[in-house]
Amino acid sequence: MALGGTAPPRGSAAATANMRRRRTTSGGASGGAAGNMLQFYTDDAPGLKISPNVVLVMSIGFIAFVAVLHVMGKLYFVRREA
Repeated sequence: MALGGTAPPRGSAAATANMRRRRTTSGGASGGAAGNMLQFYTDDAPGLKISPNVVLVMSIGFIAFVAVLHVMGKLYFVRREA
């Protein structure tokens, strides 16, 4: 599909060029997806560099924080009722 949202007419030179370009960049059924996924794990990838261990600790910390807030809310509600 072209950038404008409409495909060129079938059999035209533009359609042939579009298909030729599409085949060379895809790299097969899983090759293109694997190339994109590997980009996240290289040093060239843009964005914040965080190790998986840091993400795990932050996730567990967030879950614990929400659980503590939940318990504090329950205790506060019980004290207000009495």
